[in-house]
Amino acid sequence: MPQPIQSGAQAGAGAWLRQPATHAILALGITQIIAWGTTLYALGVLGKPIAEDTGWSQSLVFGGLSIGLLVSAGVSTLIGRAIDRRGGRAVMGVGSLLMAAGLALLALVQSPFSYLLAWAFLGLAMRMCLYDAAFAALVQVTPSRGRRAISYLTLFGGFASSVFWPIAHLLNEAYGWRLTLAIFAVINLLLCLPLNWIGLAKRESPLQARQADAPTAASATTGAPPLQGPARTIAMLLFGAIVAASAIVFGAMAAHLVPVLEASGLAAATAVWIASLKGVAQVAGRIWDLTLARKWHPIDVGRVSIAVMPLAFLALMLGGAHFLAALAFTLLFGWRRSPRPRSRSSSKPTAIRLPRRSCSALACARW
Repeated sequence: MPQPIQSGAQAGAGAWLRQPATHAILALGITQIIAWGTTLYALGVLGKPIAEDTGWSQSLVFGGLSIGLLVSAGVSTLIGRAIDRRGGRAVMGVGSLLMAAGLALLALVQSPFSYLLAWAFLGLAMRMCLYDAAFAALVQVTPSRGRRAISYLTLFGGFASSVFWPIAHLLNEAYGWRLTLAIFAVINLLLCLPLNWIGLAKRESPLQARQADAPTAASATTGAPPLQGPARTIAMLLFGAIVAASAIVFGAMAAHLVPVLEASGLAAATAVWIASLKGVAQVAGRIWDLTLARKWHPIDVGRVSIAVMPLAFLALMLGGAHFLAALAFTLLFGWRRSPRPRSRSSSKPTAIRLPRRSCSALACARW
C-alpha cells in the first residue's frame, strides 16, 4: 500500500518534537514553574500567615529566605563543579529530592532555629534546581542551541508567581500554611523529580551539533570587538554591580510584592490577583526581547529595561491604594523583571566576553 505523504510542516513539527532540546525545555519548563513557585515565591503569600500563626516577627520569617539565598550563593561553585562532573540530570534529580525534603521540614518546624535551618537546607536545593542549574543542564543537552533553549525556558519560568501565588493563597485559606508546604513538597517529589530525570535523559548527536553550529559560526564573525584591558575590567565591575543591585530589588520584591500591595490598601485577595499578573508581564517582556528587540544591542535593551524600574515604583507611590496604580506598578515591574541580556539569542558578540571562571562570580552576585 502507498504510504501517506507528510507535508513539510508536519515533518518539521515531528522532527522538532523528537529533538532532545524540545524534551528538555518542556520538562524543565514545568519543573521551573514548580521549583520557583514553591520556594522563592512561597513567602510572598505564606509569610504573613506563618508570622501570625507562630508569633515570630516578619523579619525572622523573611530572614529565612535570606539564609537560603546566602547558602545558595555559597555553594554555587561546588554545585557548578558537580554539574560538570556528574551532569545536570543527576544534580537536578537529587535537588528535587532535597527540595521535597526541605519543604516537608519547613512544614514541621516548631522553633525559629529549626525554621532557619530548614531554609538553609532549601538554599542548597534551590541552587541545584533553579535557573542556574537548569541553564547548565540545557547546554549539556544541546550545546549548539543552548542560548536559544535558555531563552525558551525562561518563558516558562516567568509563570511561576502567576501560577503559585493564587494556589498558595487558596490552599492556605483552606488548609493552613503547614499543609500547603506539605502539598508543595509532594508536588516536587511526584512531578519535578521524574520530569528532571526524563527530560534530561537524551543529548543531541554530534551530527546535530555540527549542523547547528555551521550558521552560528558564520554569523559570529561580525560585530564590534570586545573590550580589552582596563576598559574590560571596569565594565566587568560595573556589570557585576548592576547584576547585584538588580538582584537585591528583584529578590526583595519576589517575597514582598503581595505584602507591599496589601500595605498600599488593597484587600488580600485583590493583592494576590494583581501580583500574579507579574509573571504574565514578565513573559511578555521576554517575548519582546526575543522578537521586537531581537536586533537591538544587548546594552541598549538593558538600558531601556533599567529605565522602566523607577517608573514602576513611581506609579505605586503616586497612586496609593488605587487599583490601576497597583496594576501599572505590577505590570511594569514584571516586564522589567524579564532577564536581559543573559537570555539573548543573538549570535553577535557583545562588548564583554566572559571567561568561564567569571560565570561563578556573576552567579553569586545574582543571588
